[in-house]
Amino acid sequence: MQLKGSQGPLSVVQSKVILGQTLSSGEGQRGTQALGTVHERDLAALYSGAACVVVPSRYEGFGLPVLEAMACGAPVLCSSAAPLPEVAGDAAVLFDPRAGGRLALELSRVLASPALRDELRARGVARAREFSWDRTAIETVAVYRRLAG
Repeated sequence: MQLKGSQGPLSVVQSKVILGQTLSSGEGQRGTQALGTVHERDLAALYSGAACVVVPSRYEGFGLPVLEAMACGAPVLCSSAAPLPEVAGDAAVLFDPRAGGRLALELSRVLASPALRDELRARGVARAREFSWDRTAIETVAVYRRLAG
């Protein structure tokens, strides 16, 4: 598939699609590369260098890949399958993973618009800051206290 505005290689990492400007082994190269399992220490570099990250899941346990990409400043497109909309808020472009062609349409729109990518980057970084393990622990304890009466 030819995507209008594509800047570089398309990498498939586990279930995420990362569209980047370049990869260290393929400077200026176009095409698709299946990277398979990527070590955690390498994910931040892939996210940070991405023109955008696509999370096309039909099911997610929480949506951590969305937050990881946002925290690294990558524009995110993710499916509208729960819980991704709740995690992404207004900081990602959502698409119905069952609607044929919708992903390609939204991806083309994001890649063709540097202004939209910049807006998604800024919103994503702000959204990712709203999540922390400290906040999770505090809110979890509060739930337990409410349930304990």
